[in-house]
Amino acid sequence: MIESADESSYVWSHKAKIALFLSAMRHFAEELLAHHFKLTYIKASALRIEEVLKLQLSAKCATHLVCIEPGEWRLKVIIEKLAHASNVQLEMHEDTHFYCSNSEFQSWVADKKELRLEYFYRYMRKKHQILMEDNGQPIGGQWNFDDQNRRPYAKHGPGFVDGPLMFEPDAITREVFAFVEAQYPNHPGTLKHFAWPVTREQAVAALEHFVTYRLPCFGLHQDAMWKETPFGWHSVLSSSLNLKLLNPREVVQRVLEAYKNKALDLAAVEGFVRQIIGWREFVRGVYYLDMPQMAEANFYEHQRALPNWYWTGETHMHCMKDSIGQTLKYGYAHHIQRLMITGNFALLAEILPQQVSDWYLAIYIDAVEWVELPNVVGMALFANGGRFTSKPYIASGAYVKRMSNYCDGCQYRPEIQFGENACPMTTLYWNFLMKHQISLEKNPRTRLMTANLSRISDDKKLLIKAHAKTLLSDLNSI
Repeated sequence: MIESADESSYVWSHKAKIALFLSAMRHFAEELLAHHFKLTYIKASALRIEEVLKLQLSAKCATHLVCIEPGEWRLKVIIEKLAHASNVQLEMHEDTHFYCSNSEFQSWVADKKELRLEYFYRYMRKKHQILMEDNGQPIGGQWNFDDQNRRPYAKHGPGFVDGPLMFEPDAITREVFAFVEAQYPNHPGTLKHFAWPVTREQAVAALEHFVTYRLPCFGLHQDAMWKETPFGWHSVLSSSLNLKLLNPREVVQRVLEAYKNKALDLAAVEGFVRQIIGWREFVRGVYYLDMPQMAEANFYEHQRALPNWYWTGETHMHCMKDSIGQTLKYGYAHHIQRLMITGNFALLAEILPQQVSDWYLAIYIDAVEWVELPNVVGMALFANGGRFTSKPYIASGAYVKRMSNYCDGCQYRPEIQFGENACPMTTLYWNFLMKHQISLEKNPRTRLMTANLSRISDDKKLLIKAHAKTLLSDLNSI
């Protein structure tokens, strides 16, 4: 096992992300040693992974290198090149952690004209007999209850939210904290609120807590947002899944047991299961299918630099300030905050996709490239031109107002299209529609958006474009 400084710094990683990975590694190393596994643990190396590995191969006079597929294409290529250069036979095995192997996904897409989650999700449901009737039909008579998972909170807010189970840092984690603060003092984020699962035992406890106390309320409001409510009813299990402290099969099985024994709402259960066996597996398959081209995709040819406040949260936009602020605090934001707040703005503001992807990879504790890159390039930015999504996910400030209380007290008003008090998201939304009107009108899923342009006078359109130009010329001042 190798702790490489380069893995924490090739993107400007959040302190909590560095600490989570290192703490989980060191705890796992202790567990291996306790079970008398032979282990070489390289702690705090200044060398890159391939440099350490090359030294180990040479020292051991190795003839074979055996591993599973890494979670990043970058590492896969590095290992393949190292094995070739070292004249070592490489055995790279498929990762059995996932429901669907990369080879199986490639077989599934072989006869498909287009890649869409819904068809893959149904394939997975049928193959693994999850939420299925004996006659081959989905329980509840439909595959997808997504339309029942999008409600905002009530006007007075979410009320009491039973938070996720958090854990007091132990001696190993505190030692990691000291190391991170000493080695990466200028990296973004803080360790003051770190309480993530770092062991298998903690991750299982977090799963049990979610299923018992949070899953029943998850479904209806999984898209809702509220100030200083960083977790909502979300499971917050992604980091444990991506670190493989939890297996997705046990997570799904535990949720299905709760559905059966506690008579939970089917829409809530299906919505959660879809995220695990559907989207999570789907984006991993697409990642390995489309790399390395995916990393360079830039459908709209956007070139603007990421605003500095993405790293500080110091912006006048309340929605961005809260979403980024909680991210700096915890290293976490839920999927709608990532997609429809930080991602939506990045698309409307014409930011270079590679800078946006690097930010997501750096700033979130659960960000591993196989899951982060497809979500950013494919979903948030439409940078791959709809390779596996049917439309760009764009919205004005009106959406933010409907799904949150972020607009309360904000100096920008979501209903104003241009001018000093106009919401930047609203101005840039209408500007985007006008700029790409022809292509958006060809898509039945975005045609209704562009139809609303007919309600705006030509004079107002000119004013919107002028204000958008001003905003785009100085994104750092928003």
